[in-house]
Amino acid sequence: MQESQIITLVYLAQSGDREAFGSLLNEFEPMVYAVVYRRLRNSAEAAEVTQEVFLRALRKLGQLREPERFVGWLKRIAVRLSINRAVRRPRETITPPEGFAGISTAGRAPIDGVLQHEAALQIRSGINRLKRIDRETLVAFYFEGQSLKEMSDRFESPVGTIKRRLHTARNRLKEELGEAQRA
Repeated sequence: MQESQIITLVYLAQSGDREAFGSLLNEFEPMVYAVVYRRLRNSAEAAEVTQEVFLRALRKLGQLREPERFVGWLKRIAVRLSINRAVRRPRETITPPEGFAGISTAGRAPIDGVLQHEAALQIRSGINRLKRIDRETLVAFYFEGQSLKEMSDRFESPVGTIKRRLHTARNRLKEELGEAQRA
C-alpha cells in the first residue's frame, strides 16, 4: 500500500470510517504481529496483544496529528504493549518432575497415608477373590501397564474381547469390594 493511500485511510478512520480502519488493520496486522511475536515468543500471546494494539490504535487514532507517521506510531504501540505483557507475565521456571512430588504431598496429614494404604489392601484382597481370568485381566492392565493390544496378544483374544473382559472384571471387583464393605 502506498503512503498516500495510508494517509487517506488514516484521515477517513479519524473521521469515524470503520471500513477505512478495517483496511488499515488488514494491511498492518501481519507487521504488528511480527513485532509483538519477536518480543513475546508465544503465538497465542502475540495474537492477543496484536488485538490489543489495534483496539488501542482505534481509541487513540484521533490523537495522531501526523497521519504520515501512522506506521511508526502503530509500531510504538505494539512495542509498548509487548513490553508491558512481558513484564507483567509470571516468570517461567523449570522444575524437575521429582520436585512436584514434594509439593503435592506437603499438605497431607499422616492419616491420609494410612487410609491410602488401607484402600490398597482392600483392592488387592478384592482382586485376589476374583476368578482367574478377571484377576489376570485387571493385573495386566492396571499393575503391569499392558496396552489393550499387548493384552490381546497375551490372551490370544481380539481387542474387543479384552475391552469387554476389563469392563466385566471392573464390575465384578466393584461388587466384591461392595460386599466386603457391607460385611
